[in-house]
Amino acid sequence: MNIPATLRYTKSHEWVEALPEGIISVGLTDYAQHELGDIVFVNLPQIGDPVAAGERFADVESVKAVSDVYSPISGVVQAINEALLTDPAAINADPYGAWLIRVSGVALPADLLDAAAYQAEIGED
Repeated sequence: MNIPATLRYTKSHEWVEALPEGIISVGLTDYAQHELGDIVFVNLPQIGDPVAAGERFADVESVKAVSDVYSPISGVVQAINEALLTDPAAINADPYGAWLIRVSGVALPADLLDAAAYQAEIGED
């Protein structure tokens, strides 16, 4: 299982990356995409929509089920990965390159997991 050390993680299997100028990218982990199976549809918020930590901001549909995606941070959506709307399988191919949203004006919460803690959380050694 790929778990980059440069990212932070949630127990609900989202990854978070701090970018320059206070922008934070959010996506689904390799573990999440593996568990979901082939992703066939992504429903993302609109630019300008607020997101709240711990609340659903998107959903993804796979051949197995529809799953909610929860925001690890509170803020305002500055960008969505529009490429996923026509190619949702990009999440399966490159979960850490296929970010879902970018949010501005927030700091990373202290309760996010580092790579080692996330690895322990999902039981991967």
